[in-house]
Amino acid sequence: MAATHATHVREPLPQFPRDFVWGVSTSAHQIEGAVDERGPSVWDAFTALPGRVKDGTTAAVACDHYHRYREDVALIRELGVGAYRFSVSWPRVLPSGAGQVSTSGLDFYDRLVDELCAAGVSPVPTLFHWDTPLALADEGGWLRRDTAERFAEYAAVVAARIGDRAKKWITLNEPAEHTLLGHALGQHAPGEQLMFDALPVAHHQLVAHGLAVRALRAAGIADIGIANSHGPTWPASPSAEDTQAADFYDVLLNRLFSDPLILGRYPDGIAELMPGGDIEADLKVIAEPVDWYGINFYQPTKVGAPLPATATTATEFGGITLPPELPFAPREIEGRPMTDFGWPVVPESLTELLTGFRDRYGDRLPPLVITENGCSYEGIDDERRIDYLDGHLRALHRALEAGVDVRGYFVWSLMDNFEWAEGYRQRFGLVHVDYATLQRTPKASYAWLREALRAQRT
Repeated sequence: MAATHATHVREPLPQFPRDFVWGVSTSAHQIEGAVDERGPSVWDAFTALPGRVKDGTTAAVACDHYHRYREDVALIRELGVGAYRFSVSWPRVLPSGAGQVSTSGLDFYDRLVDELCAAGVSPVPTLFHWDTPLALADEGGWLRRDTAERFAEYAAVVAARIGDRAKKWITLNEPAEHTLLGHALGQHAPGEQLMFDALPVAHHQLVAHGLAVRALRAAGIADIGIANSHGPTWPASPSAEDTQAADFYDVLLNRLFSDPLILGRYPDGIAELMPGGDIEADLKVIAEPVDWYGINFYQPTKVGAPLPATATTATEFGGITLPPELPFAPREIEGRPMTDFGWPVVPESLTELLTGFRDRYGDRLPPLVITENGCSYEGIDDERRIDYLDGHLRALHRALEAGVDVRGYFVWSLMDNFEWAEGYRQRFGLVHVDYATLQRTPKASYAWLREALRAQRT
């Protein structure tokens, strides 16, 4: 399974701290397959609808990780990372989202964790990566606060089974994207187009995080974080209109999720838009202390004022279709290489993001972990992915030199997989997957990272 590709000669990476955590990430729905061996999720229902996935595929088989996990753990071991961030499928553990527990579902994660531990790789489970059990979704899903309570019960079930070996835990993955794409714009499951009426989904996910932190603490878990997506937001011009639009976008995609978690309050004007109930009491739950704060980083965003009134059609931006009535309009970042997904490659913006977090939150900011960073490129000899990772790791190191407390870095992703509404059109993996045969082939980037990590250990 070893990658043998030659890569261009590059300067060695700067030395990271000896206890820095290196890892790779995946998610259950994107790689596991074996849909008939778990309960249905909102993504099963979503992908069954014509036109929802751009290439018409589903994750029914995906990478078949459920049956091939030993092969995949061997790839992780050979890569030389110390940790593997995977997600637990909520409907695999609780097919209806609550009530009867699936013994076979828990058995799978038990086997996976045992295999990781035997390989010397620390398991890092994420409890929710967008695959809400369909039974809960049919009852209202994340629009109901009750779903947060069910999530905490699920967290306790999983922790009771694998918490003796899995020490570092993540509650939620990217609640911003799940809110925006799944509930506001309808481009991800469950496909709701609620626009700003989707804000209760954000609130209930954050409450679920806080309740899950409490449940994990009760189970003896002492190393807990969350994985939120963030990126710098740049105004398209110095004009008041563009600056205001960029500030609004920044609140929705960044501060809406980080402020309540770190400061215990929503940004100005947001709390009034949330569902009824005792918001102040909920904020105390949301702000349950975490041991570190995870950041998924891919790109910065340039934002301007809304397009002219004559622009009545939706715009395509980085794989997302945006309606014209939004109070902001993303703009192109010119003069930068683009990934196959159409995302600009701007490594120095990672330094900007991390130092900006340090400056905004000061002593309230927990240690940081980059829980996802990666890019979509075709090909096994993927020199552009090496360039991307090399540039972002150097940018991360500059943040460390500037005094930002970053404890780890996880590449997205270990292997090519089902990329949500894109289907199998985008390849983020260090390992190539032939979806017809399911053969795994390490790419040039896999070989590069393996050698870079060996150099870190010398």
